[in-house]
Amino acid sequence: MSSTTGTATLPKVGTYTIDPAHTEVGFVARHLVGTKVRGRFTDVSGTFTVAEKPEDSTLEAVVQANSIHTNQPQRDDHLRTNDFLDVPNHPTLTLVSTGLRRVDDSNWVLTGDLTIRGVTTSVDFDLEFLGEGPSMQEGKTVVAFSAGATIDRRDFGVSFNHSLLDGSVVVGNKVVLEIEVEATQAD
Repeated sequence: MSSTTGTATLPKVGTYTIDPAHTEVGFVARHLVGTKVRGRFTDVSGTFTVAEKPEDSTLEAVVQANSIHTNQPQRDDHLRTNDFLDVPNHPTLTLVSTGLRRVDDSNWVLTGDLTIRGVTTSVDFDLEFLGEGPSMQEGKTVVAFSAGATIDRRDFGVSFNHSLLDGSVVVGNKVVLEIEVEATQAD
């Protein structure tokens, strides 16, 4: 059962394992005149611990860069190259929390070290606790969170771009990260 700290509802104290089948790490980037291209990573793992004092909670998550999927195989293959993720040399993207700050009853700011292409940058994620309930595994609890942030891909060494004749660029520099997490209470 959720606990309440002041007026903030939180999952109960403990360690949780991210459920990769019910978790999505997605992104949105602009292409050409502004079309939004959406993608996701299909291989994510990690754990987080909800502490007695919520601000002391921790998170460690790993995404396999090769699992990128944008519904267009040619684009996916290009995103795996040195122009973007450089998967052969940097097979994972990681997020390790460094802080948590309460905004209101169910909203927080999660600060974490995000590593892409071997470059680590501190990023603030808007984090919403969506709730908890019984797992399909008897005696286990499932919790859900939604998180989002906007990053500049150049901060991570992803600087590929071509200009068109009118001076516009092929790929926008801002990337919106959209994360939906379901996790199960660990043993």
